[in-house]
Amino acid sequence: MASLVDRMRGHGRIAAGLLFNLLVSICIVFLNKWIYVHHGFPNMSLTLVHFVVTWLGLYICQKLDIFAPKSLPPSKLLLLALSFCGFVVFTNLSLQNNTIGTYQLAKAMTTPVIIAIQTFCYQKTFSTRIQLTLIPITLGVILNSYYDVKFNFLGMVFAALGVLVTSLYQVWVGAKQHELQVNSMQLLYYQAPMSSAMLLVAVPFFEPVFGEGGIFGPWSVSALLMVLLSGVIAFMVNLSIYWIIGNTSPVTYNMFGHFKFCITLFGGYVLFKDPLSINQALGILCTLFGILAYTHFKLSEQEGSKSKLAQRP
Repeated sequence: MASLVDRMRGHGRIAAGLLFNLLVSICIVFLNKWIYVHHGFPNMSLTLVHFVVTWLGLYICQKLDIFAPKSLPPSKLLLLALSFCGFVVFTNLSLQNNTIGTYQLAKAMTTPVIIAIQTFCYQKTFSTRIQLTLIPITLGVILNSYYDVKFNFLGMVFAALGVLVTSLYQVWVGAKQHELQVNSMQLLYYQAPMSSAMLLVAVPFFEPVFGEGGIFGPWSVSALLMVLLSGVIAFMVNLSIYWIIGNTSPVTYNMFGHFKFCITLFGGYVLFKDPLSINQALGILCTLFGILAYTHFKLSEQEGSKSKLAQRP
């Protein structure tokens, strides 16, 4: 009975973490869209602000004894911080050089790439039925993107690099938490300033720094307040991403990302009157079916594994 209660509490915590991530992720998508449309704040500079605010938020948290920092060698986090910067840069370049449809279709490939990386590099196994759930999810994204897919060589290079680096980053977030025996706050506390420093070096190559349209340009008070609010919400997003990956898996987080994509599309239709075609509606249903199937199979396998462990003498 006690073990059943513990399992229910564990599932409850994960469900609460996923719900929190869903709410703040949707919030930041629409807030960032507002900032881009109404204030024209540069994309990569906004990401830099996000990570600086994330580090400051974690610094305040550790001063309030919410968590205890753990000394970590910078060399152990260098690839993680570098992969974060790489995924931000290549994802932005993919969006810049591709249509929205091509961009979203490429992002959908992150899930199978993560499975491949974990299978070949980390000897992790996935059942056939788990792998089969990728079919309706990928099909759903294709249906969402079908009429907006246009391929060009440079765009495909950036998209492929973005998918590879994003997949590595998500795998490493989980792997580093287990390898270094740290929680999400402890890991992010050290990774955030390293990534901020790297992005600070990268920003001048892609965006203006001073003057009109630069991060240190003449922004209005309302624009700065919106950017600061976006940074606070990004702190919550980053923290919840690390927590979810550390307590579930990169694949589970990625599957949840597809769900957020569907909710965002629907939210755009409801809030911003964005057009939603029949193909997109079918795509959303198809993707949601795949996610529900994955969740059902994953929970069944976890329960089966726990039962086998409980039966061992």
